[in-house]
Amino acid sequence: MDKIYDVIILGAGPAGLAAGLYAGRSRLSTLIIEKGQDGGQIAITDEIENYPGQRVEGESGASLVERMAQQAEKFGCERVSATITEVELLGEVKVIKTTKEEYRGKNVIIATGAHSRPIGCKGEADYVGKGVSYCATCDANFFEDFEVYVVGGGDSAVEEALYLSKFARKVTIIHRRNELRAAKSIQEKAFANPKVEVLWDSVVEEIFGEDILQGMAVKNVKTGEITKIEADEEDGMFGLFGFIGTIPNSELFKGVIDMDERGYIIGDEDMHTNVDGVYVAGDVRIKSLRQVVTAAADGAIAAIQIERKITGYV
Repeated sequence: MDKIYDVIILGAGPAGLAAGLYAGRSRLSTLIIEKGQDGGQIAITDEIENYPGQRVEGESGASLVERMAQQAEKFGCERVSATITEVELLGEVKVIKTTKEEYRGKNVIIATGAHSRPIGCKGEADYVGKGVSYCATCDANFFEDFEVYVVGGGDSAVEEALYLSKFARKVTIIHRRNELRAAKSIQEKAFANPKVEVLWDSVVEEIFGEDILQGMAVKNVKTGEITKIEADEEDGMFGLFGFIGTIPNSELFKGVIDMDERGYIIGDEDMHTNVDGVYVAGDVRIKSLRQVVTAAADGAIAAIQIERKITGYV
């Protein structure tokens, strides 16, 4: 298409939507491209308690993101639902090629987020959707009155374990260390929940079953002992949910945008990358804290930097 946007935002998670809101309010012509559902990982989080100013109870990731999207659109952001296939970022005008059309912009904000890291056990790929999941909100109802296991020890893992306890008969957190990394307030809820237990110093080595997940081998990292866990005969299966970190969605930008060895994009405190006119925001960038509030802040900063660049205000 012939139109050249002031800014094209890649991704509609909290970082991308906040960038859209601030860019729109600055009267910049703005396009947000998102291939899936708005919100990224936060959209599949059942309960959020740490975003300033939100409802203290009853706020889900989906409801928060819906309001963010409405704000961005209110201030004039255009939206496209498409998969980005190729980017050309080195010219004065950036080109974003998608499965629908080709879009051009003077500036780009990379807010593509990250995706769940696999558990890493033998047989994992064979049972995705057949007992293995990375989204409690998506799949918890399939395990009502079943036993489920959650791999991880951070905020996401413990929060998802608590959510799963609303459905499952029993939830066991499998953690490779002897203490959880989740915030203390979240840990307190977990330890107070009679349905939630923790299997310490352990990792899942292998999973198996006939068509569906029916068993796994769990290794104690201190003793090396292998324990075989099998589904209850009456249930016939159990659930295994992985929440052990994320992998940045940055493959499209390799070789052009500077990254660390894990693929997280390098940006300064004002979200500039090494390429003029290209900014980074949210979970895809190197940062010490990946939360909704920091993603939104990143997006706001990136958009304001573009507004100042266009208007000449420093």
